[in-house]
Parts: sequence; structure tokens; C-alpha cells
Amino acid sequence: MTSPETGFDPRAFRRGLGNFATGVTIVTARSPSGEQVGVTANSFNSVSLEPPLILWSIDKRSNSHAVFESASHFAVNILASDQIELSNHFGRPQEDKFTSVACERGIGGAPLLPDCAARFQCERYQQVDGGDHWILIGKVVAFDDFGRSPLLYHQGAYSMVLPHPRASRRGDLATTPSAAARGRLTNNNLYYLMFQAFNAYQASYVPKQLSTGLRTSEARMLMMLEDRPQPDLAALQREAAMPTDEIAEVLTNLRQKGLVSETGAGHELTSAGRAQTEALWDIAQRQQDGVFAGVSPEDIETFKKVLRVVMEAR
Repeated sequence: MTSPETGFDPRAFRRGLGNFATGVTIVTARSPSGEQVGVTANSFNSVSLEPPLILWSIDKRSNSHAVFESASHFAVNILASDQIELSNHFGRPQEDKFTSVACERGIGGAPLLPDCAARFQCERYQQVDGGDHWILIGKVVAFDDFGRSPLLYHQGAYSMVLPHPRASRRGDLATTPSAAARGRLTNNNLYYLMFQAFNAYQASYVPKQLSTGLRTSEARMLMMLEDRPQPDLAALQREAAMPTDEIAEVLTNLRQKGLVSETGAGHELTSAGRAQTEALWDIAQRQQDGVFAGVSPEDIETFKKVLRVVMEAR
């Protein structure tokens, strides 16, 4: 449906915005009466160093806004890459989100979550009208930098930070690895080899997948639904590294395209969806056949076993 004000399809606009990768935060606050709230948000951004200001935005329809408006402080908890479940927990509507969550009390009573990448405790500074959202600006009065790898959000799915293989590392000659050290890295370090192999594989595979007109998250959903219907969003969430609201968005898009239907058994592929999924698997198989053309079937089976060992080690 096109917006009469902008002429945009809101879903298409949101998908376009999804190309900008962001971090994931849980913003928390405590009202003077003691009510605690926490919301998952990826709208966090820095504003100023002098004074130290940050911002984030909250939907005007959110039941949590009243607490943020009345609280003297709020906390921005920047999630680490292993905190997907925490993000999903605070992204779901619940009566009391803190019942099963360990946290400590920060300035103004704002809950501080453990094991984050960083935390910013903020004094409420200003609230600005931002269309269908309120933009909340906070003055940072304390922060923790734990240096953990952050959780990212891109194209409707969770992701994580990896160094770009073509990015040159700055430094003087004293910090440049010696020829012997580079040899150890490129010949013996398994993480380095897996990372470089993954990037090489993705560079040619992803454009082929995107040529179907499906986003990566949509293609993944079709492939997940191929084997069996999924009864509800919770079941899908267990299988996909995506927040509930984005799963709902992807399913809506796929239903509109006639690729997924909702039945009594749950979400399942339509006949068009099965044909599209076959095309996706064909792309995946051709990519695999091309890359591993010179590898024996025995070595491929060994490679699969090694990959399963790595996957089970997490």
C-alpha cells in the first residue's frame, strides 16, 4: 500500500533503510514509581562530544514511552554478538520483561544488562517530535566499554562484525607482520583460512541469489520452510537469526508475492514458493559444483565432517 503523503510503499521504504547496517541496543529506564521498561532498538546514534549527547527513537504507540518520559535517566545497553536471545526477549511484548533477566541498577534506577559490548547511562536531555516516533536525546553521565564484539542488524537479520578482507591495516613497520608470521597466518591459522574462504564463496554466490529478486532474509525463509510448515513465529525464530518483527515482515512480503501461505498447520510454501525454492537450491548447487569441481567426493565428505565439528563447538 502506498502512503498518500510520500508516494512510497512503507514496506519497500523500510527494506531500503535496512541496507544500512546498525548495532542493536536495549534501552532501559525506571519510572519514579518503580516501573521498569526495556525495548530493543537499532536507532541509537551519537550526537555530540561536547556535551556528550546520544539519541534513539521510540514509536509513539509504544506503551513504554510513558516511563521513558517520566524517568530522570535511561540506559543504552549495546548488545554483544552472542546476545541475540536477549534482543528477541526485549523485542517481544510481555508484562514484565525483567523477571528472568539478571541486571544491576544504574543511575536513576535504569537497569544495566550484563555482558554487553558497551553501556551508556544517560540523563534525559531533550525529546523531539520525529513523525511517528519520539526522538529521545540523552546526556551521557557514565559509560562502560567492555570491548566485546557487537551484534549487528542488516537487511532484517542479525549479523556480526568481521574485518573486511581488503581493508589495509594501518601501522608502522614495527607492527607489520614478518614474512614468517604471514606464513603462519595464511598456512596454519584455521580461523583466517575459513574467513577468507567464506568471503571468497559469498562474493560470487550472493549476487546470484539476489538476482532472483529476493532479499537474503526472504531466500533463507523459503529454504527453511521447504521441509515442513512452521506453526508460529516462535518456531521460526528458533531456526532463523532474525527478530520476531522482521520474521513477520518477511512472511508478509512472501505472502504478497504468493510464495508463502498461512494454514492451520502454520506457514508453508505455496506451489509458486516451492518452484522459487527449487530455483534457489539450483543456484546453491551450481555454486557448490563450480567451487568444488576439482575436489574428490571423499574430500568433500571429510570437509562436511570438519564443518559439523566446528558448528557443534559453539
